[in-house]
Amino acid sequence: MAKPHTSKAAHRGQDQPHKKRLAYFILGFGWIFIILAVAGSIQLGASNINYTTVWKSLFFYDANNPAHVIIHELRLPRAIAALCVGAGLAVSGSVMQGMTRNPLASPSILGVTSGSLFLMAVAYAFFPGISYRSLVFVSFAGAGLGAALVFSITALSRGGNTTVKLALAGSAVASLLSALSTAIGLRFNISKDLSYWYAGGVSGVQSSQLKYVIPAIIAGIIIAVAISRAVTILSLGEEIAKGLGQNTVFVYIAGIVAVLLLTGAAVSIAGMIGFVGLVIPHITRFLVGSDYSLIIPCSAILGALLLIIADDAAKMINAPFETPVGAVTAIIGVPFFLYLARKEGGGL
Repeated sequence: MAKPHTSKAAHRGQDQPHKKRLAYFILGFGWIFIILAVAGSIQLGASNINYTTVWKSLFFYDANNPAHVIIHELRLPRAIAALCVGAGLAVSGSVMQGMTRNPLASPSILGVTSGSLFLMAVAYAFFPGISYRSLVFVSFAGAGLGAALVFSITALSRGGNTTVKLALAGSAVASLLSALSTAIGLRFNISKDLSYWYAGGVSGVQSSQLKYVIPAIIAGIIIAVAISRAVTILSLGEEIAKGLGQNTVFVYIAGIVAVLLLTGAAVSIAGMIGFVGLVIPHITRFLVGSDYSLIIPCSAILGALLLIIADDAAKMINAPFETPVGAVTAIIGVPFFLYLARKEGGGL
């Protein structure tokens, strides 16, 4: 007797309760893993500090204890920065993929991070004494510039916007802006200043920088969560979203603002850290399903965990010297990107 045919949609429907339970587990217990990861990151370094010292430094700070000073001035800001940057890039990638319906969309691939670095190079060249607060706003503007160039090119191309065309335009714009940034660095003798941003990392982060970055990332995540249900509908297609009465223009504007806040803030503090915004949204969709009201907050948690772990790996790969965390995320992200490009480009 032949087995009854079961559609893929039916399988997805059967999987939804399981995926929702997993999403609620991530949202409910993910913070515990983040706290443990942050504690481990603070403990790990050129000189290992035991957990008792970490605990005392956080709750019974002694300014005369060198270990306490190291934790408060160096390791705690670094761990918090990794948490914020990972969450910001992952949520930014989730919003971009949902709004564009493009599985290859991410801040690094669509030229957003390169735009931020380009304008930061311009700022360093023409305004040598620029404050960090001003640099954050320059990074936001650069993120907008990179995104605008990529989407303008794809909009003007023959055949319209396709998955691989968007990725190719992003790669071209990213290469152009990176080359211009390098040229500016050489011309104005600021290559050494820019090298930190190109390598990507959170090793030099100071607590004074976090007060500018954390509010921007929190605001970006709040906006992304607020429009998450609308992004779920938009991910089904713009025509369907309009047919359901959705104000797609408002959703696009809010999504763009969220992406610029998240990516600009992340780049201004950590430089070019690629592929977090590409890999994490895919992993999250696989785990929790296609509902962006779950994908976006879960991506924030998983992105934070990934970057904290990647930063720990960067400390250990060539200890006592440090490997740029951007290189660690690239080791994970490049094979994943090539797999997706091959999968999505099969119909070209």
